[in-house]
Amino acid sequence: MIEITQIYKGTVKWFSNNKGYGFIQCDEHGEVFVHFSEIQIDGYKTLGSGQPVEYEITNNEKGLTAKNVKLHLR
Repeated sequence: MIEITQIYKGTVKWFSNNKGYGFIQCDEHGEVFVHFSEIQIDGYKTLGSGQPVEYEITNNEKGLTAKNVKLHLR
């Protein structure tokens, strides 16, 4: 497993509250998987389509996954 520790900015492509996951559109890496457990907000952990976010990327056997996802205010 390779860790990429750079902070990236992207936009939520879609997120399913029922499934607890979705995808972020990243200019550098295309679609990046995001799980609700990596969303760094208080309360209910969800994201909305088109919402800007900042995150790190983990590259594992399933592909690119976002971690430490935070809302990004433009």
